[in-house]
Amino acid sequence: MLEQAPELFTTGQESHYLIEDIPGLAPPERGWSSNRLTAADVTPERRQLISSEFHRQARDRDGRRPSGAVRILEKTPKNALRVPFFDAIWPDATFVYLYREPRETLASMMEAWASGAFRTYPDLPGWTGYPWSLLLVPGWRRLVGLPLPEIVAHQWAATTEILVRDLEAIPKERIRVITYDALRQSPQPLVERLANSLDLRWDRPIGPDLPLSKTTVSRPRPDKWRRLEAAIDSVYPIVSTADCLAREFLTEANCEAESAARRQ
Repeated sequence: MLEQAPELFTTGQESHYLIEDIPGLAPPERGWSSNRLTAADVTPERRQLISSEFHRQARDRDGRRPSGAVRILEKTPKNALRVPFFDAIWPDATFVYLYREPRETLASMMEAWASGAFRTYPDLPGWTGYPWSLLLVPGWRRLVGLPLPEIVAHQWAATTEILVRDLEAIPKERIRVITYDALRQSPQPLVERLANSLDLRWDRPIGPDLPLSKTTVSRPRPDKWRRLEAAIDSVYPIVSTADCLAREFLTEANCEAESAARRQ
């Protein structure tokens, strides 16, 4: 939705290759550790390369190329492990955290793995079972041989804990938080408020039905996860601590935003 804001530019897709084509940033060049990147991975050369490539590929909602400095919207799931990296490259960046209830997310992740359409590292050394899909988390070697529900539960929990801890280190005025449920229930007012908080104009109606993601496997439904309910319930203890951490962060961030609004 946000790429429909008139002042924003995007590459038009998730930027997996744009980032991992930068020398030294792809997992094979890093001992297959993970997709994790931090400020220590930023060099002047990498900063220049990644900035230039984003600018070269950027287009606005009407397909126009930028002239001069622009605001870039970037959304790639692996970036949940790269907040300190992007913060070091663009210290004026704003991070938008979209929280989705883990039961729904785990169901979507299992569906993605099983579909075979999201094989990010199909030849991951030492990995067995379903080819590795989605983001590569730190500690992935400990997941070898586990059932798929346990793999995705650990994948979600590790990602969420890293993401929240990293966001806690970012100044609160540079963070926005929204929930998937709120977005699904009231997309128009939510996106208008979000755009306004980002100093963006919003001039398009969304309609009652959200557009499908470019990576949708099957049509979303609020209760779709229940067809995998037994498997999800069996692994929920794996994600519960990370989910509590995420919910606490959302509550604190919303309180900060409300206080700031009252002060204004």
